[in-house]
Amino acid sequence: MIEKALTGDRRYWGWIVLLLVIISAGVYSYLNQLTTGLTLTGMGRDVSWGVYIAQFTFLVGVAASAVMVVLPYYLHDYKAFGKIVIIGEFLAIAATIMCILFIVVDVGRPDRILNVMLYPTPNSMLFWDATVLNGYLLLNIVSGWTVLGAERKGVPPPKWVKPVIFLSIPWAFSIHTVTAFLYAGLPGRHLWLTAVLAPRFLASAFAAGPAILILVSYILKKTAGFDAGKEAINKLSVIMTYAAILNFFLLGMEFFTAFYSNIPGHMHGLQYLFFGLHGEGQLVPWMWLSMIVGLGSVLVLLIPKLRTSMPWLIAACIGIVSSIWIDKGVGLIIGGFVPTPLEKIVGYMPNINEILITIGVWSIGILILTVLLKIAVAVKMQDQLKA
Repeated sequence: MIEKALTGDRRYWGWIVLLLVIISAGVYSYLNQLTTGLTLTGMGRDVSWGVYIAQFTFLVGVAASAVMVVLPYYLHDYKAFGKIVIIGEFLAIAATIMCILFIVVDVGRPDRILNVMLYPTPNSMLFWDATVLNGYLLLNIVSGWTVLGAERKGVPPPKWVKPVIFLSIPWAFSIHTVTAFLYAGLPGRHLWLTAVLAPRFLASAFAAGPAILILVSYILKKTAGFDAGKEAINKLSVIMTYAAILNFFLLGMEFFTAFYSNIPGHMHGLQYLFFGLHGEGQLVPWMWLSMIVGLGSVLVLLIPKLRTSMPWLIAACIGIVSSIWIDKGVGLIIGGFVPTPLEKIVGYMPNINEILITIGVWSIGILILTVLLKIAVAVKMQDQLKA
């Protein structure tokens, strides 16, 4: 089926070339970092996870969100998701690969990542995170490619693939739960030391993921004439609405617990993020932008007339994704290091090298998604022509 990705118009190849140019810049920047070391980044002893791990955290949620279309379609036989389920699985593949790449670029000696598997330590959350990520990637590649291949041949998928698909459903929940445990298990970081971190991660994933699926479906409709179906889009918008509300509810619970208990350690992280602490408030504008854009998008989604209007829905999806990316991919990770266990406020700002590497990794993921969707759309359109 890969040959279907080798044909396309001028817009398609122009897009591929643009991505390859950006990837080249990212690879060059990474080689500089690999040669010089992590001292080339804006990270240090006090803020040891920066923009790389922030992107990883956001993208794990995007990968896990594929379950929102896989579960209804395969477990409950919800036919409306018939066209969009492959988009969700391929989005999960691209997002998981980006997650793995962001871990690789965050490690000063990437060859040492092999030690996680060569010398397994089941008492380490890093070991389990690596296990569930690689397992989830394999499950989606096998199930997505097998089902699409069978559809291309016009035959039912082999029976053995159904158990693989069913296994991917709880596995999707596990990748984001284990990631949350990775942070929540660090006792010196009060912002992360909360029992609702895993539910917050899942709620934000099930809001941002469907939003990205709707945006991707809209782009495919405009560029390739592939229509995922109005019913599928409407159902995804409803799922996104409830998940976004739950995400804000859990954030509100964090505020109540921290400030009503009046425990300084639990308050300081939220104070720094939303109000500033000891005169420092690097992320305050970002966090309030996240809140305003996110709540505004939820308000749009709660009004049926606006939610079913494509321009308003697209705007709300962009708002939800932007809000969660700031909150989860910037505020939560970087804010978790402030203040330090020694009660110091140490700022962090990614430098141009980190930004180029980050954009490069995103471009790799988008390139993989572009190629996979080109194949999927070609097969789906082929079926429509036969019908």
